Amino acid sequence: MKIIIFGANEIGFMIASGFYTDNDITVIDDEKNKIDSFNKLDVEFISGNASSIDVLKQARIKDADVFIACNDSDELNIVACLTVKRTSNAKTICFVRKEEYKSSLSITKDAEYNSDFYIDNVIWPEELLTQEIFRIITVAKALDVENFAGGRARLLEYKIGKNSVLINCMLKNCEFPKDTIIVGITRNGELFIPNGNTSLHEDDKVIFMGLSHSLNILAGKFFHEKEFVKYVTIIGGGNVGLKLAKSLENLKLKIKVIERDEDRCDFLSHELNDVLVIHGDGTDLELLNEEDIASSDVVVSVTNNDEKNLLCSLLVKHLGAKKVISRVSKSTNVSLFEQVGIDIAISSKTTALNEIRNSIKDTNIGILATVEQGKGEVLDIVLPEKYEPCKLMDLKLPAKAIVGVIQRRNRIIIPNGMTEITNGDSLIIFTTSENAPEIKKFFEEIK
Repeated sequence: MKIIIFGANEIGFMIASGFYTDNDITVIDDEKNKIDSFNKLDVEFISGNASSIDVLKQARIKDADVFIACNDSDELNIVACLTVKRTSNAKTICFVRKEEYKSSLSITKDAEYNSDFYIDNVIWPEELLTQEIFRIITVAKALDVENFAGGRARLLEYKIGKNSVLINCMLKNCEFPKDTIIVGITRNGELFIPNGNTSLHEDDKVIFMGLSHSLNILAGKFFHEKEFVKYVTIIGGGNVGLKLAKSLENLKLKIKVIERDEDRCDFLSHELNDVLVIHGDGTDLELLNEEDIASSDVVVSVTNNDEKNLLCSLLVKHLGAKKVISRVSKSTNVSLFEQVGIDIAISSKTTALNEIRNSIKDTNIGILATVEQGKGEVLDIVLPEKYEPCKLMDLKLPAKAIVGVIQRRNRIIIPNGMTEITNGDSLIIFTTSENAPEIKKFFEEIK
């Protein structure tokens, strides 16, 4: 595909680096905005503003399949996407930072208004970040949560604790509930695909896939999820903090929000009904002790400053909080946060990149999610009509991967080696990012 990216910033670089090996990438932006990382990539760079028709012509917009606007200006992104819609057939993806733009631009897709003058996909990264944090909070002790097949199947990631009965247990001997399967293990920072003879170690981060009900049983049996989340503290009352508190309110949880700006506290108090809004600083140790923040089941730090989020998270972790989730603006800081002991660090840019991967699927193969900061990928592969049925054990994949879920019309199957796959099946496959290209190529060549 030919992909044009408007924005030579960090998110533009992440998109370009994720797609340039298999696609023709052109990046548009003023030279002064171009970050040095782009010099490492084999991409074409055009200096200018993508809202200009002349610049778009220079980038050969009529040949483009996808146009992604991720400039730091919402208004320029919107104008550029609408200009592209008027001059080409390219699919448009527009990043915005204001909620009102997300709402109004989504309306224009409705045929009741103007069906030929719209943006295909509007991405508000803070919304995606909030949704991911919400999923993780609602599954106690999970490090990552992804829903598939309308929520009937899931991916859950857990850490093996020092007292776990699973330590030194070979996978083939672990009595996991029916319809669950381990698809990946991260050990010492390296993600790999296990087999039946793989033994689990303390501190392993283990990725399960399976039916949602079966995974609930698994969590209660091995990860003590019977201790449901009841108390949540949110540090930072900005857009993410507000949307997260509103979502959690509906679950009847006890929620506290700590916000340092007094006017914002007044606003939050009017917007939230059953949430305690505290005027204060999340780095104030005395305040954290007075409000007994350490007794929270989950503490989430979602200010717009990485350094403050790190400090707040370390303080509440030191005080004894059970689970700490931290927002990270710079994706390169994610591993740093986890190395110093933060349970879960989440980047809005990474969640946005996953959304783009799903959005630009143009074959029978798509990416549903990535895990472990992109080290693992969950692929969605639909078998073509002429596919000859075969058992999974006879599927000779060119690289290590596990078929974790099969969706066959309205039926969800957690397969084993004897399970037969056939035409029309949607296979949800887990593999490493290193092996993903070979797996995709294998299925693309199936006729």
